[in-house]
Amino acid sequence: MNEHDSQRLAGILEADGMVPAGDLADADVVVLNTCCIRENADNKLYGALGHLKAAKAERPGLQIAVGGCLAQKDRDHIRRRAPWVDAVWGTHNVGRAGELLARAAAEGPLTEIVESGDEDTFASALPVKPDQGWAAWVTIQVGCDNHCAFCIVPAVRGPEASRPFGQIVEEVTRLAEEGVVEVTLLGQNVNSYGRDLTTALRTDPEWGKGAAITGPAWAGDERPRARPLFADLLRAVSTVPGIRRVRYTSPHPKDLRPETIEAMASEAAVCEHLHLPLQSGSDRVLAAMHRGYTAARYLERLAAARAAIPDLAVTTDIIVGFPGETEDDFSATLEVAAEAGYDSAYTFIYSPRPGTEAAARPEDFIAPEVAAERFERLRVVVERSALARHEARVGRVEEVLVEGPSKRDPAMTSGRTRQGKLVHLPATGLRPGTFADARIVRGAPHFLVGELVAVTAEPRHRTRIPVAA
Repeated sequence: MNEHDSQRLAGILEADGMVPAGDLADADVVVLNTCCIRENADNKLYGALGHLKAAKAERPGLQIAVGGCLAQKDRDHIRRRAPWVDAVWGTHNVGRAGELLARAAAEGPLTEIVESGDEDTFASALPVKPDQGWAAWVTIQVGCDNHCAFCIVPAVRGPEASRPFGQIVEEVTRLAEEGVVEVTLLGQNVNSYGRDLTTALRTDPEWGKGAAITGPAWAGDERPRARPLFADLLRAVSTVPGIRRVRYTSPHPKDLRPETIEAMASEAAVCEHLHLPLQSGSDRVLAAMHRGYTAARYLERLAAARAAIPDLAVTTDIIVGFPGETEDDFSATLEVAAEAGYDSAYTFIYSPRPGTEAAARPEDFIAPEVAAERFERLRVVVERSALARHEARVGRVEEVLVEGPSKRDPAMTSGRTRQGKLVHLPATGLRPGTFADARIVRGAPHFLVGELVAVTAEPRHRTRIPVAA
């Protein structure tokens, strides 16, 4: 989501007439778009600002801006620690980035933080400069109504606000017309998408006095059910001509509903990949985290998804060393991770974020050496199941969407399967956005190796080539 926000910022600045700089020495404006989900992001920000201070001293006209979640949270702290920053903005006023830079150039350093967004400044409606012409992110919702004890997101992103249904489908249609073949729907809790919309309609005292409202969640003059619209949105986006792959992230296990699973199973464009954050396998820790489910309930919903969706890949998030986590709690996490048999997992050592409930319990913090040892044990379990699942794919022919040359070996081409698995092919010359069939010849914990069988579809997106006037 932060990367998508950066794409929006790039789109806004380019719409103002700017062009991307090749490196810092060529830049007139440097924007640091921040995340505050983990403590390491703070350290990176202030380290980067320290380096930029020297560049600013050499070139006083260089503008430096800080935006995003950390700016939303630490606006005054940033100004105190780095007074050479020209502009600071938060998560709700990204659309004013160009205007704020212009004002800062004329008036001097400024800070503008808006506490909540509105429909007129919904970030998803802003221009976007996508990194890839064949794949795009589409934000369907901002904010979060959950209050997990470890998470700062509700404080910096605000409550859940769903983007209008038709506006999302419109954007996906436009992207498809531009040659995009894969979209990823983004939200803090995507499978609760639309609950705020239908709740507002259901409780509106003016309901029925105007024209009948129609749409996938209601019919005629009946009041809409106060339920998420995510399954309806999946179906609508999947039928947009030209869209061959639909992904989404991230859902919340407590909100994974049968209709979402059914939509995934029945819509051909929806990829066979479910990212389902576990966070912990201990019921005691899950309750302390305020996650709203037990380990057994989590495994039940995972089993239901696997039963309905053949060849489903499952990934997850797991936190190690949450305050008060005992060895028994961690053992329960290892057991659930082994039973779930993940294709991969994002694993983190707990990072206290000031302003969250868990951060106020320093007496329960886990010693760093204990957390590091547990983290290593979890890595072994996760990689064991990932390797087993990847080796089981050897000999199969997979559809791969080419992303470009491998970052480590330019003689190899990299792409992803419908399950989101990275595949390396000993081939060159395949344009990004190409669909190809590949036979898998080797499985590793984090990727697959294949051999090219056939190119099945050429890229549809346009490639822009800069020319000199």
